[in-house]
Amino acid sequence: MEAVLVKEYRGGIEECSHSGHICGVNEKGRVQYWAGEPETVTFLRSSGKPFQAIPVVRAGADAEFGLTDAEAAIFIGSHRAEPFHVAALESIMRKTGIREDQLICHPTYPLSAYATEQLLRRQQPKRSIYHNCSGKHLGILALCKKKGYPLESYFEPEHPAQQEILETLSYLAELPKEKIGLGTDGCGFPVFAMPLRSLAVAYLKLACPDLIDDPSIRSAAETVVRRMNAHGEMVAGTDRICSSLLMDPNIVAKGGAKGVYCFALKRERLAFALKVLDGSEEEWPLIVASILEQIGYANRETIDRMRRLQPVEIRNDNQRVVGENRPVFTLQTRQ
Repeated sequence: MEAVLVKEYRGGIEECSHSGHICGVNEKGRVQYWAGEPETVTFLRSSGKPFQAIPVVRAGADAEFGLTDAEAAIFIGSHRAEPFHVAALESIMRKTGIREDQLICHPTYPLSAYATEQLLRRQQPKRSIYHNCSGKHLGILALCKKKGYPLESYFEPEHPAQQEILETLSYLAELPKEKIGLGTDGCGFPVFAMPLRSLAVAYLKLACPDLIDDPSIRSAAETVVRRMNAHGEMVAGTDRICSSLLMDPNIVAKGGAKGVYCFALKRERLAFALKVLDGSEEEWPLIVASILEQIGYANRETIDRMRRLQPVEIRNDNQRVVGENRPVFTLQTRQ
């Protein structure tokens, strides 16, 4: 049964609640903390992007085309198409020779309201690279060019690049490929589904690469995580939860659409995967801050950044405090 994670109050009256599931695993991959059902199956959505980037780095496609760490970091990103994101994406296309019309991402305006406003003022059209998954697509196309894979079908589940991704995820999550669910993501890529516990195990490997036996996958995972921490702004954008968490060098984190969020702690050797069942993302900072507080996380600055992203106080359009968001879950723990 799901757990109520956050309640919203207005005028002291409960207005709505957000239920979901949380799973935290220890370095043995065993469930250490939970709320709700830790074996709940969820689609990874964009929380799977670090695992989609690992085959790109493992093949050396980033080095082949002379990409900088910041440029390669956007392979993991759900970017907002802010100007620095667009500059990196255009640089990748120049260096790799990939054309924008080779992306299957539907042309759109940026998720950044400011960036969209600037484009509309200049009467600029929608573009495929403004899509928040375009970095991932460029990465896989670079992999295809490096390994001689077909470019036209790079998004099909049977494509060799997609099979490499599936095999990598299966290996890191310790879950047979046959038990991983398959759907189609909003950007047109295959999207995988698995229990929260398995997803947390995969994130544990990112934070603790010594747990990865395969040396080439381990090296690629280390590079991906290093780039995420060094260039967190490429993983999301200004004032976004992923970029804020990645400022802490002890944390690797990535979220996905429809309420799924994952993060892992390097020193503590713990990893968490959570799902807000109504698909809301606004509650992520509150939930993450509460998890960190409940496990006694030492870096108070990281927790405070989460509080600033999503304050407990609810303010109306006139900035008057009219209510509060209150995390209400208590993690169960196994000693």
